[in-house]
Amino acid sequence: MRMANKPIATTAEKLATIQQGYTLEGATIELGAAIVDDEVHKEAQVRLPLAMMNRHGLVAGATGTGKTVTLHMIAEQLSTAGVPVFLADIKGDLSGLATAATPSEKLTARTEALGQQWQAKNFPVEFLSLGGDGNGIPVRATITSFGPILLSRIMDLNDTQESSLQLIFHFADKNNLELIDLKDLRAVIQFLTSDEGKAELENLGGLSKATAGVILRELVTLEAQGMEKFFGEPEFDTAELLRTAPDGRGVISCLELPTLQTKPLLFSTFLMWLLADLFEDLPEAGDLDKPKLVFFLDEAHLLFNGASKAFLEAITTTVRLIRSKGVGIFFVTQTPKDVPADILGQLANRVQHALRAFTPEDAKALKATVSTFPVSDYDLEKTLTSAGIGEAVITVMNEKGAPTPVALTRLRAPESVMGPSTDDLVRSTVAASSLLSKYGTAVDNVSAFEKLNGSAAAPTGDAAPGLPPVPASSTGVSQADVDAEARRIEEEILGRPSSRPAPAPESYPAPPAMPAPVPQQAPQQDSGMFGDLAGALGGALGGGLKSMVRSMGTQLGRDLMRGVFGTSSRKRR
Repeated sequence: MRMANKPIATTAEKLATIQQGYTLEGATIELGAAIVDDEVHKEAQVRLPLAMMNRHGLVAGATGTGKTVTLHMIAEQLSTAGVPVFLADIKGDLSGLATAATPSEKLTARTEALGQQWQAKNFPVEFLSLGGDGNGIPVRATITSFGPILLSRIMDLNDTQESSLQLIFHFADKNNLELIDLKDLRAVIQFLTSDEGKAELENLGGLSKATAGVILRELVTLEAQGMEKFFGEPEFDTAELLRTAPDGRGVISCLELPTLQTKPLLFSTFLMWLLADLFEDLPEAGDLDKPKLVFFLDEAHLLFNGASKAFLEAITTTVRLIRSKGVGIFFVTQTPKDVPADILGQLANRVQHALRAFTPEDAKALKATVSTFPVSDYDLEKTLTSAGIGEAVITVMNEKGAPTPVALTRLRAPESVMGPSTDDLVRSTVAASSLLSKYGTAVDNVSAFEKLNGSAAAPTGDAAPGLPPVPASSTGVSQADVDAEARRIEEEILGRPSSRPAPAPESYPAPPAMPAPVPQQAPQQDSGMFGDLAGALGGALGGGLKSMVRSMGTQLGRDLMRGVFGTSSRKRR
């Protein structure tokens, strides 16, 4: 609110305030030119420090005000600066990043008025799709990696049921029952609710047969809705999101979501899994000249609608801590009130497009939005309801960690197509991708379902390259294979050659037939490789994580790390 005794600033004074506030020393993302007293002033450029992109941000505004074009334009500049970008392509428009735009008189007039040196360009794009649902490299997660909290979100479980699902995951971890896909989790729950598994169910404590039955019914519903294709192997390695192209530009990973409206909880929760997996794997990085990755979470309100307390706490922790690992998160939604206050307070960079005030609820949201901006020379209630398409009210964090002056800004035009690329281009890009051979074909290795039913998995060919070997049948694994894998893991995690000698080959007998899972004995020693790996993992994941280590007793004798969402991945087992 303007102070009563504050004199009204002149246009020159307003411009001087903006120019001074956005004069920055390091590399920047150019956002556009300030609008002061209803005129665009190209001498007053509004920009965002590249080094502050990991302080997170919010792109908000009513439908049709230009949010998608804004993140499109920012993604282009991040890629040019060598920063990888992740985008969820809700409407299919963002695939146009792979196609250079065509100039026009209207476009030229706009860019010249902004002082923008526009040039048609295309950008390196990797097209992804959840479980192959759409045109892109399939992105899958194993059930054990997804974890009980995120899975509870998809299944719409209450707090009691969520806690029970965590006990089921604990049982599977402890008994070497790999939860790869939905049928594995269904098999474990069916065993626990059977006469044969009655004793195991009682030993878990806090898990009633009735609650387990509810979870089983919800699981069957997911399968009936065709969601089984989103879970399985090969699991997507989120390190793929951190790649740069041969020319040094950041790769833009564009996740297609063609059926978002039919599975909104699945898609929003899957995006959180990607972020949580990065959070668990990346080391502390401190302050960087530019982020390692900028992650745009579109339709962010879907994350929070009806979310459990545990889920909200996990998101808040992730947002707070992941910036020190070099990752910036931008939430894209309609109004700031869509984002919980604990998270909104961590979003230092704000791009607010126009809001509507048609209803009393809209008017309330408008006033709440205005109250979150610093004091300025703008009448923000009027400005936010009258801003045109492609205009936004902006304030960001400067290089000294202070907010920049509020500036109504006419935003720069993208240099690639503001719309979808052709289907032929998308298909050819996917076909030429180096990730296709790694993730293109689903595999079904022996896991909980096969063990509990005493059957072997159907052959599906070799596992995807780069993943640890998984037995293709119920036969045993030799000690030589076990120790060779242990040396490989030690070298991968500790970043140095293994000091362990190559062991002499020794055969192990096949494991006993299922269905009843047999708990594995814990390793007899806490020192040696296991102690080294625990210390290395603790250092790599950084402090402040509410992680727990559960003994999984696999044939490789590795520890299973579960993070703030209860997530796990093959890399952390």
